[in-house]
Amino acid sequence: MDKPHVLLVDGMALLFRSFFATSAVGQYFRTAEGLATNGVQGFARHVLAAKTMMKPTHMAVCWDMGAHTFRNDLFEGYKSNRPAPPEDMLHQFDLAKRTSEQLGWKNYGEAGIEADDFIGSFTKQWNGEVDFTIITGDKDMLQLLNPSVSIAFMKKGFHVYDVYTENRFKEEYGIEPFQFADVKAFMGDASDGYPGVKGIGPKTALQLIQQFKSTEGVLAAIDELKPAQKKKIEEHKEMLLLSKELAVIKCDVPLDVSLTEIAVPRYTEEHIRFCEEEQLTLLARQLAKSL
Repeated sequence: MDKPHVLLVDGMALLFRSFFATSAVGQYFRTAEGLATNGVQGFARHVLAAKTMMKPTHMAVCWDMGAHTFRNDLFEGYKSNRPAPPEDMLHQFDLAKRTSEQLGWKNYGEAGIEADDFIGSFTKQWNGEVDFTIITGDKDMLQLLNPSVSIAFMKKGFHVYDVYTENRFKEEYGIEPFQFADVKAFMGDASDGYPGVKGIGPKTALQLIQQFKSTEGVLAAIDELKPAQKKKIEEHKEMLLLSKELAVIKCDVPLDVSLTEIAVPRYTEEHIRFCEEEQLTLLARQLAKSL
């Protein structure tokens, strides 16, 4: 018997990608009241296309809920370098979640916790019992790979993905997926705003983890390093350890969820009517085709 296949969607990643891809060419798909719907329609159409292509039996959409998370309590500069979302996006955050819920896709998110942490916790809840595909644009998710988890990074349009499995990751990186957080600890993450060890880039960071297995392993063997490397790491040891803490995806968010609750829904005329009432014309059209 085939295992259930759960599609985990990084909602905010799809919403932002859809917004910027269409706004760049002036396509906002405004309502009669002048409100942009481009991000929401792109997000929902992307999920519909993924559902058709990947054929999951179950699905969940995970969201960031506000800018402040427990990682900001650890490091004030976390994601502080990111610009505020454009005005045309602001009302689309709530509309995207409402649209998701109305279409029968369950939303998961909590103030102070990132979507990544919900996705990580889902993969641990049914580890080995369920196959997962994660749709995202966030490379941090690579640390979640295991024999039951694959990651589909968005590439182009609604149908082109760069898919990573555990085996592909091991071949390319020469480490275990969970060690990717240690690599990030050394190289930092400019988009998340934490520096890692200044002067150590991705190549050196990977080599250190390939050789010494972990951040703690490097620190234990610090006297074996080249003098310049040793100096950099000793000078930034505190930030190195903090960067590791920021890089690790939290996989113990309590989830009171049964598989039955997140079964893939069937679409009806009612779903199309909701889209038409919200003036989500492109989405209504795509749903009508799938009926």
